[in-house]
Amino acid sequence: MAQSEPSSSALPVNRWLQLVAGVICMVMIANLQYGWTYFVDPINAKYHWSRTEIQVAFTIFVATETWLVPVEGWFVDRFGPRIVVMLGGIVVALAWSLNSIASSLPMLYFAEMLAGVGAGAVYGTCVGNALKWFADRRGLAAGLTAAGFGAGAAATVYPIIHVISTYGYDAAFLWFGIGQGVVILVLSPLLKAPKPGEAPKAARRLSQSARDFKPMEMIRTPAFWTLYVMFVLVASSGLVVTAQVAPIARDYKIAGLPVNFLFVSSTVLVMAGIVDNILNGLARPTFGWVSDHFGRENTMAVVFVGGACAYWALGTIGNTPWMFIATAGLVYFTWGEIYSLFPALCTDMYGSGYAATNAGLLYTAKGTASFLVPAASWLQSYTGSWHAVFLVATVANLAVAATAFFVVKPMRTAHHARIAATQLAHATE
Repeated sequence: MAQSEPSSSALPVNRWLQLVAGVICMVMIANLQYGWTYFVDPINAKYHWSRTEIQVAFTIFVATETWLVPVEGWFVDRFGPRIVVMLGGIVVALAWSLNSIASSLPMLYFAEMLAGVGAGAVYGTCVGNALKWFADRRGLAAGLTAAGFGAGAAATVYPIIHVISTYGYDAAFLWFGIGQGVVILVLSPLLKAPKPGEAPKAARRLSQSARDFKPMEMIRTPAFWTLYVMFVLVASSGLVVTAQVAPIARDYKIAGLPVNFLFVSSTVLVMAGIVDNILNGLARPTFGWVSDHFGRENTMAVVFVGGACAYWALGTIGNTPWMFIATAGLVYFTWGEIYSLFPALCTDMYGSGYAATNAGLLYTAKGTASFLVPAASWLQSYTGSWHAVFLVATVANLAVAATAFFVVKPMRTAHHARIAATQLAHATE
């Protein structure tokens, strides 16, 4: 007799432990991406490398963080999440320790390559594990997990800037790198994949795949590559701001200006860093939840139009203290949700059996997008302002919004119809 699927209310509490452990691990790798911007100018001041040369390290980090996730996901799908996350924690600590002593660009690039490997191992594993445990709330679970990565750096914005200014950026790399790696090592034994009957069925209100697609099957479908191009266009816009928010504020000549909010007094750069990371993290579960109830493509269409408006505003009216904080925050809020919407939509279309690997393959689009970060630095240098960069980002977000609603939505309907027809044909043979 087949084992029945448990109802959501009867599911073991253990899946919430999985979610919490995954979120905390994601918090521990957040600074590898979102803390990077605070190191760029101090590194430049010490070694006099150009911003473009230094940002190549960021590109290498994002590329290795994303492009190896399918390989790491393959190990997770077969051997479970513990060992992959454990190794990720070790590599993360080693990478930032090497950053602290990197005295040449090749050494900096090598350290950031290791950082990407470690971050990708943790990121891909935790998101994939959440997708498997929470098929009934896939958007929300992926969003909460990704929120750890998006908002995790908010609490350490001031500490990192303080350590850099007081003890040097090398001390910040070393202390935070080791601390973050140790926490990941401690939490990794808690993670495990669900056994048959422990996880719920997918939510009925959303169109779901009737079978699990293997990775090589998935990449042969036009829908996957449509999602991939969309991911690249949206991710590249956000990565430019993520990597350059401190230099942008300095170019606007407002980074060090004082601002006051309620009882908090700080500088524009510190306040923007806190607001940006909070909104970045908040966007992921918020729009993940919205997409669970109102559809992935509908949510994408609305939020990417909002993103286009945010980039336009940052490039035109974002050059005063509070407008910079507000418009940059809006960019983060309308960008961070891609890390919940795209993996949730991918798993809806291709099933949860190979979720870690399949979502990881789509996540490599972030690595492809990272190559546009140095290009943005070049465009800014060539034109003498950030306006052209944000104009390109505006157009890209509008194009992706239209594609989500007018192309992907009917494409997914046809995709599921073909699966159903194939299964019916086999059943009647």
